[in-house]
This record gives sequence, C-alpha cells and structure tokens, in this order.
Amino acid sequence: MSEPNSPQKADQSQKAEQPTARKHTAQPKARILIEALPWLTRHHGKTVVIKFGGNAMVDDELKAAFAQDVVFLRHAGLRPVVVHGGGPQISAQLDRHGLVSEFKAGLRVTTDDAMDVVRMVLAGQVQRELVGLLNQHGPLAVGMTGEDAHLMSATKHFAEIDGEQVDIGRVGQITDIDTGAIQALLDDGRIPVVSSIARSSDDGHVYNVNADTAAAALAAALNAETLMVLTDVEGLYADWPHSDEVISQLGASELEKLLPELASGMVPKMQGCLHAVRNGVTNARVIDGRVQHSILLEIFTDEGIGTMVVPDAENEGENR
Repeated sequence: MSEPNSPQKADQSQKAEQPTARKHTAQPKARILIEALPWLTRHHGKTVVIKFGGNAMVDDELKAAFAQDVVFLRHAGLRPVVVHGGGPQISAQLDRHGLVSEFKAGLRVTTDDAMDVVRMVLAGQVQRELVGLLNQHGPLAVGMTGEDAHLMSATKHFAEIDGEQVDIGRVGQITDIDTGAIQALLDDGRIPVVSSIARSSDDGHVYNVNADTAAAALAAALNAETLMVLTDVEGLYADWPHSDEVISQLGASELEKLLPELASGMVPKMQGCLHAVRNGVTNARVIDGRVQHSILLEIFTDEGIGTMVVPDAENEGENR
C-alpha cells in the first residue's frame, strides 16, 4: 500500500492537473478561431485584391507577416491577388542613378530614363522578393506585370493641378483590363502578384501606373469582394491634423465630398477605393501596413481596423 505522500501519488496528481492546465492555455486560441468562423464563412471563395505598399515593403518583419497573411487567406478558402508598387525602392534606385524623384498631384513624375528604373525595380526586384516570400509556404505565388497577357492597357495620364493638365511623363491611366490570365491562376489555386506597369495599345510605350489605381481597377474587373490598401497611416482621419480619430466606415458619397480636402498622398488611395465600390466591389479598406498581421485583423475579427468604404446603399446598415 502506498504512503499518502508517495512519489506515485504525486505523479498521479501532476498528471491529473496537466490536462486542465493545457485546456486553460488553449482557450484564448479557441475563442479567436470561433470569432473568425462567421468571417471565414462569409469570405470563402471570394476574391480579395490587396495593394501592398508603404513601410510594409521595406521592413523585413512586416514583409514576412504580410506573406503569412496572404497565404493564410489562400488556405482559408479566399482568392487573394496582390498588386504592388515600389515607391521606396524606386526612389533609392533613382538616387543611385543620379535621377531626381519628383511628385505632382501625388504621382511620381516619370521620365523615359526613370521609366527604365521603375520597370527594373518593380518586375526585377520587388516582385521577385515578394514571390519568394510567399513561396516559402508552398508553390503558390506567380509574378506578372500589367504587360503580361495584356492584363492592363493604359494611355498617357496628365495630372490636374489648379485646374490645369500637367505632363508628368510616362505615367499611365488604365483603359482596359483582361483578367483571363489572373482568373486562370486563381482557378489553379495560385496567388497572382502583379507589378503596376502597363503597355499602351496606341503608342506602344510602357507606362508607370499608380499601384493604388491599378489595384482598384483590377478589383473592379475581377468583381472582387474586397479591395484592401496597405498604407502608413491608421486609416482615413476624420479631422487631420487636428485629430487622430479614424473614420471606421463611410459611404461612397461621403468619401467623394472629402477628397478635395485630403493630403496628396492619400488621394490616389481613396480615389481607388471610390472607384472600386462604385464598380461592383463590395467594400474597400485602407489599413495600417505598419501593424503586423493587419490583413487578418481586418478581415477575421469583429472590430476590424482601418477605414472601410462601402457603396452608399450599404452604408445605411451595420457592416462592421
């Protein structure tokens, strides 16, 4: 007969406590998964176009977290498409070549020499790195530019400054999108990664297309559920710089009224969101790419983060 405080009884007592301890520490994980369930059901099979940019493009930890988020979306049954620019990388490379970085109306002035650098950086550097990060998790990502398979066609875009049309070089405005190649990749379970470059069918030139604009146009052409724009702010501020309160949700008409008051860097992003929701996209979201896993927080939690733009009719109901 064993003594009351024998090693055997102590071992049995520890074994009895272990399942309870494990159960306790696992409960928060279970609650998170359950919270995500209705959102997983809602978004299953839907296309999500994500514009990758801002600080998330130059911070290694943020880049790795972004890749994890996109792969998670794919394995959760969504159909993610990534559209990227490369502002910081382009500026650095232009500087190395002794070329000046200049912006007008929120768009990069792109000379012929600068266009060569833009094309090289986007398709040869940024895209390759992003495809590599995604493919660390399996043979999923396929890189392409707007030139491939006539994905994006463009014409020369003139910036409007103080009511006048200003020539900003090889900057393009999208005129047509052929989604055939993207759809084929999505149907094959791949993740398309698209560089925002397009060729003109009129003059044969290759144009630099603002990545926010390209993502919005592609989201509309794909009839996507969501356009998601990563940026370096928390969202759209209600009264910047007097307040840092972020607008959680607004309708298309509300956004249109705000556009003239926005900082130039936010204009292409919010114009893209407006274009998307007025052309069939269910919602467009601007989120803080400086926050790790911000994509998952936005899509799979009840609160969400950032600013969501919806069509006017939907803004009358509760969406978040």
